[in-house]
Amino acid sequence: MKVVTTYIILFFSVLIVSCGGVPEEKSESAGEEKVFAVDEVLEMVSKENDVTRTLYTKAIVGKGKLQGMKFDEDWRKDDVEAGPLPALFLRGVASSIRKGPVPLGLYLGSDFPVNAANKFEGKQADLFQKIKKDQKPEFFYDEEQKLHTAMFADLASADACVTCHNKHPQTTKTDWKLGDVMGATTWQYPKDSLTYKETVAVLNAYAKGTVDIYMAYLDEVEDFKTSEKPEIGNKWPEEGKYLPTAEVFLDSVKKLSSYETMKHLMVSK
Repeated sequence: MKVVTTYIILFFSVLIVSCGGVPEEKSESAGEEKVFAVDEVLEMVSKENDVTRTLYTKAIVGKGKLQGMKFDEDWRKDDVEAGPLPALFLRGVASSIRKGPVPLGLYLGSDFPVNAANKFEGKQADLFQKIKKDQKPEFFYDEEQKLHTAMFADLASADACVTCHNKHPQTTKTDWKLGDVMGATTWQYPKDSLTYKETVAVLNAYAKGTVDIYMAYLDEVEDFKTSEKPEIGNKWPEEGKYLPTAEVFLDSVKKLSSYETMKHLMVSK
């Protein structure tokens, strides 16, 4: 676990150097210059999240179910041998971030949530109606919490999402379709601008959260007593009853998302 976490923590630091970020010879005060608006950073981390969740939903959950793998909302219970559903994968990332030092907030809400506690209210409920129509992000300052907030459309990107929500015993909506705006991911941060160092910390906090929840899933698989254990290695569920290691999974995330992140870092330099 330590090796994987170190790999991810280093990734965005290396990315900045490769993008022509803050050179080593610059003074410490120059390195602390505010160069990113909070909206930019929240949009960057949101795109990382889109790539990661889509990969997990389609390549792990969707293809895994075809191989007989199970995914359940009670996956952490001792008597349940399964992996986390996509929404619970996100919750695991959010939980990891909360435990760390970076003041980044993350949660998923909807107007038709499976869990009633995730239903949008007040201003966010109003803004979500706009998001459902145009699928554009909404940025605002939450006066009550004193946090800069960004909401991004969360789409039904895979059959696994649609089937699970339509058939869930607690669902309040049974006609979800591919491409529907099922909810919105909400990100929050207390400052209106960030340094390079703070931006890297935000990206690393999200990446570490991804590692933590995925490793928790692999640990769960290793503890299976009655279910057939997928082989963990370099292969993916589309090839059979396999799961990629954390390194292999995160390498795929990196290949899919790093270009967009680099563009933002280079433009803002």
